[in-house]
Amino acid sequence: MELFSIIKKDSEYWLVDQMKQDGVTEATYLDAFRSLLEEWKEGEIGYLSLLMDPSYENWLMEQGFRKVSTVVEYTRRLEEDFSQDSAIESESLADSQMTDDEFADLYERCRSDSANKNNLFTIAQVMESLENELGPEWRSHCFSFRRDGELLGLSIPIIEEGTKDEGRLFYFGTVPEARGKGYGTAMHRISLDLLKRLGAATYVGSTDEANENMIRIFKGNGSTLRDRKGIYRLDAK
Repeated sequence: MELFSIIKKDSEYWLVDQMKQDGVTEATYLDAFRSLLEEWKEGEIGYLSLLMDPSYENWLMEQGFRKVSTVVEYTRRLEEDFSQDSAIESESLADSQMTDDEFADLYERCRSDSANKNNLFTIAQVMESLENELGPEWRSHCFSFRRDGELLGLSIPIIEEGTKDEGRLFYFGTVPEARGKGYGTAMHRISLDLLKRLGAATYVGSTDEANENMIRIFKGNGSTLRDRKGIYRLDAK
C-alpha cells in the first residue's frame, strides 16, 4: 500500500505527498515517513517539501521542518455536461502558434501576485518539470485561454498518475489584468470539460487556504471541501 507519493529531482529536491488511506494508523504513517526521511538524509538531497495532515505538525517541527502554509483540497464528480462561455476560446500549445517561451511568459504572468505561498520553482524549472512529469506530449496538455484575442490565463489538465480517472489541473491561473471579472470561473469550467474529455470521472483541485478567489471558483463550479494538508519544508544541513 502506497502511503506517500514522491517526486524526486536528482540531488535537488524531493516532493512528498501523504496518500491518505482508510484504516491506516498514525503510527504506521510515522514509521513509513521515518524510513523515507532517513533515505532523504542519506542521499544528501537539497530539500524535502512535504504535504501532510496537520495532526502531525508538532512531530514534524521536532524533526526540523518549518511550516510554509496550508492547502485545501476540493472535489466533485464530472458527470454533467459542462456548458462553456462561447466568448472564451481555448487552445492547446500543441495546436497553437504560441512558442514554448511565450507559454512560459504566460505562466509567469499567471502566478505573479498569487495568493499561493508555495512557489518552489523558477519558471525554467517549471518548464522542465512539464516535460519530465507529463512526458513528450506535454504540450497537448497545456491550454491557453483568450477572449477577443487577449490572453486570459492557462490550464494544464491531466489524469493523476497512478489513477485511472482522477482529474487534476497541474496548474491553473489567470493573468493579473483579467482577475476579478468572472473569467476564472468560466476558464475553470472549460478545464473541467477538458478533464472529462481526457476520461476523468472525478476532479480534485487544491490551493492555498489564503487563496479566496480560487476557493470561490471551486465552490462556484460545484466542488466541495475534501481535505486539508499542511505544507512543510526541510532543507539539508
